[in-house]
Amino acid sequence: MGKLLLHPRGERGLIHQVTPASAGWRHVGFDLWRLDPGEAAQGLVEQGREAILVVVEGKGRLIATGQDWGEMGARLSPFERSAPHALYLPQGAEWRFEAGTGAELAVCTAQGSGKYPPRRLGPQGIDLTPRGTGTNTRYINNIAMEARDVAESLLVTEVFTPEGHWSSWPAHRHDEDDYPRITCLEETYYHRLNPAQGFAFQRVWTEDGTLDETMAVADRDVTLVPRGHHPCGVPWGYELYYLNVMAGPLRKWRFAPHPDHAWIMERDAPA
Repeated sequence: MGKLLLHPRGERGLIHQVTPASAGWRHVGFDLWRLDPGEAAQGLVEQGREAILVVVEGKGRLIATGQDWGEMGARLSPFERSAPHALYLPQGAEWRFEAGTGAELAVCTAQGSGKYPPRRLGPQGIDLTPRGTGTNTRYINNIAMEARDVAESLLVTEVFTPEGHWSSWPAHRHDEDDYPRITCLEETYYHRLNPAQGFAFQRVWTEDGTLDETMAVADRDVTLVPRGHHPCGVPWGYELYYLNVMAGPLRKWRFAPHPDHAWIMERDAPA
């Protein structure tokens, strides 16, 4: 397993490229393109893979599978918290995104056999939903979670964590293939901070101590969660956004809380 904290490899162009081989796992791939107006990104969904393209910020014209999908993207910053524009693509699909403004495009991939056709996944059908209580409150845009039957393997969501709040908390893990108790899902986080000079913390650790890393996360960093618990916290004065990509043997999200912290979940459960 390589390092879990990845910094951008440049200011423009393909600033992140996570593959199963580079991450040391089996399922999730994640690319992030950062483009100036007039620049373009393009790619091909590999055989045996599927992709969800998410316009994180900005606007651009998207052409895929020989179809012009028109202008995609509406928000100039993810911190507007509006629903993102997203597109599902099956194996073999060619795509090209031409930025009309400064833009960020995420390309989320996992295994796929071509079962589903290309289709828009947002902004229609995505509603901002609160989760948690107190300073554990955060807001979710479910782009392609289990309730939406739109992909073979991919689970994709956005999370907005207000200043001074925690997220992915209470601590939980999804690293065993034992459905319905728990599922085995690899996960990437693409982090943004507002203002951009801020930072957040993420800890990834297992109960047996074989993995225990605490990372100071900066704007546009990616973190990898191969296994274990993985909460995030952001200091007062800064907002945290992240785009999550999960995939594993089964497209279901079932998790187990950390035994030391499960009492919080039990205390805060609705009556």
